[in-house]
Amino acid sequence: MDDFAAISYARQVRTVVCSVLVLCVMLDRVEFEPLFFAPFVSSEMRVEPGWIDYNGHLNMAYYNVLFDRATDEAFELLGCGLDYVRARRHSCFTAEVHVRYLRELKAGDPVRVTFQLLDFDSKRLHYFEQLFHAAEGWVSATSENMSLHVDMDAKKTAAFPLHVTAGLSRMKSAHGLLPRPEAAGRKILMPHRH
Repeated sequence: MDDFAAISYARQVRTVVCSVLVLCVMLDRVEFEPLFFAPFVSSEMRVEPGWIDYNGHLNMAYYNVLFDRATDEAFELLGCGLDYVRARRHSCFTAEVHVRYLRELKAGDPVRVTFQLLDFDSKRLHYFEQLFHAAEGWVSATSENMSLHVDMDAKKTAAFPLHVTAGLSRMKSAHGLLPRPEAAGRKILMPHRH
């Protein structure tokens, strides 16, 4: 293979999947770009024994811990994770959440969370998460969220920087191919019985 053919071949072979990153090999440099699975799936977590309440199942507060840990993983992928917060003094704050508890979890249960970006604008994210039993596949809970991008020094909302907006756009394109979750947009009601 001559040099020209080797360069042409190198240009054609551009991506290698490395965990949740795509390694782009372009001649003499390596660039990392996030790979947006639809939906994003968190790493496996376990229900800790100390999270079990007096009813013998996972306490409601710790469902939010599991959802939050998954959100942190998704934010890392988007470029607005812990390093971003430390360097830029900007972060995403939760403004509103609707959690539905569908099935009990017990100590030691393995779980995964899916994260589906429903929409975003210059300062807000709207996303839907589902908490699955990782071994048996059933849904234990869902969480619909609205988060705000905040300048932590000014204590007010701020526009996402371009690199985060670009990540959100790529994620939205991938997640937009998924059906909208049936439970998204639900509100709490107590129907009156007549």
